Amino acid sequence: MTKVEELVQHVKDADAIVVGAGSGMSNAAGMNFWYEASPLFMKHMKYFYDKYHFQGLFNGFYNHFDSEEEHWAFTLESMNMIFNIPPQKPTYEYLTTLLKKKPFHIVTTNQDMIFKKFFGKDQVSEIQGSWSYFQSSNPNTDKHLYSSQRILDELLPKVKDHRLAADLIPKSRVDGAPLTLWARGPEFLEDKLYNEEYQKINHFLGQHRGEKILFLEMGVGRMTPMFIQEPFWEMTHYMPNSFYTNINPKDALTSPVIKDRSLLVDEDINEVLKDVAALIKGGQND
Repeated sequence: MTKVEELVQHVKDADAIVVGAGSGMSNAAGMNFWYEASPLFMKHMKYFYDKYHFQGLFNGFYNHFDSEEEHWAFTLESMNMIFNIPPQKPTYEYLTTLLKKKPFHIVTTNQDMIFKKFFGKDQVSEIQGSWSYFQSSNPNTDKHLYSSQRILDELLPKVKDHRLAADLIPKSRVDGAPLTLWARGPEFLEDKLYNEEYQKINHFLGQHRGEKILFLEMGVGRMTPMFIQEPFWEMTHYMPNSFYTNINPKDALTSPVIKDRSLLVDEDINEVLKDVAALIKGGQND
């Protein structure tokens, strides 16, 4: 039995599936503008690359821009990419085929909103925030979340020469503090929506307690293993009916204590899901 065939069998055997996904999932779907100066990145960000030479949007977040006006132009142009460039490969469609006959929930550290576009907000927990919102840089005073779509629609047309005029930079309605993306960082707002995202996955796990749960991890790197990978290992260890699968071309790892209940697939995520979807569809036609 190949690893793909084994994974299909675990999908069929599972009573429920919990998916954990990191940035490798976006990269597998061809959204390779986060960590490299790919052609897709260069098509939209050539000005900033030529000036600052950072590799991908993620590194751009930590870049020291010459001014806040230029910083906000980069933020808005990045948002425009994230909101409007669709996945370049059918990776998420393949995953839909894998999940469609099982109860499932998805936990992701990705902030690009793609999972919610494909699976809806109720079946996805964005535990590291989302580009859907801005927050105040002073969360102790202002606990509001501000719609990114509204800010993008209003301000992107006003960016001139890769700068947003200082008087247009959005501020907190409460105390005038600068807005920042609602994403994990020193000022991250852990309030109502943050807690709701965790409540969704906790509720799902409670519903399927004692059942055969397949923990399916994809594209989670070693930068932040404490959010998805290590909890998946712990839950697999303490849930005797569960099984753990890790699909990752670079870091297909597992804990030694669950080695006998783990499947490691160190191959391209898109290709693995493509093969899994084909086998599932083929089985349905038998």
